[in-house]
Amino acid sequence: MEAKVTAFLRLLKIMDELRENCPWDKKQTMQSLRHLTIEETYELADAILDDNLNEVKKELGDLLLHIVFYARIGSERGSFSIEEVINNLCEKLIERHPHIYGDVKVADEEEVKANWEKIKLKTGNQSVLEGVPKSLPAMVKATRIQDKAKGVGFDWEKTEQVWKKVNEELNELNEEVIKGNTLQIENEFGDVLFSLINYARFIGVNPEDALERTNKKFIKRFQFLEEEVKKQGKEISDLKLSEMDEIWEKAKIII
Repeated sequence: MEAKVTAFLRLLKIMDELRENCPWDKKQTMQSLRHLTIEETYELADAILDDNLNEVKKELGDLLLHIVFYARIGSERGSFSIEEVINNLCEKLIERHPHIYGDVKVADEEEVKANWEKIKLKTGNQSVLEGVPKSLPAMVKATRIQDKAKGVGFDWEKTEQVWKKVNEELNELNEEVIKGNTLQIENEFGDVLFSLINYARFIGVNPEDALERTNKKFIKRFQFLEEEVKKQGKEISDLKLSEMDEIWEKAKIII
């Protein structure tokens, strides 16, 4: 414990020194740091997806720096200190884990999540969905919306029901495509995605992670295709689709 405290105090001291002496650090505001924090979060997400623990360690450090940075700016403005940030978090964790710090009994993690949402409603939130950030990417937002609705019991009972809904939405999309109704096509496409994200939740798949893994796989296979074309002394645009498909099938075996 002493080593942890020493390390954290060292970080706070360095942050104070940078804020007071470094031209770049002195100039930063919460607004100027915001996009950098988002970038660091995505870099951490990439490292986690790649299961690169050394990079995870580095990116966690970068995020911790941002937290300390915001707290330092908050203290300068007389709004809050790092101590208040930490103590508020501790109080919230204690309050929302009555099965650990109280006499509430839970059977599993689903009951823990349900209690969490109920407590949030009792302590200020007007809606179960209030805590979903507006600026979240659409797929992540859909996942969080569904998770929160589930937390209060608004959910399908069986996986088969969700799959039936996916097919229902696909049929509705196909009908609008046939009609050529552009606005309705977009609406129905959104419904298909939302229902697929719901289905992913039921089968234990994180849709954001799944799609990103597919993105990475496609990039690797496409770059393999590009390299093979270069070896032939050709440009990729010179190949027929059938020729590209032949190389693509090779890529699928290797990657």
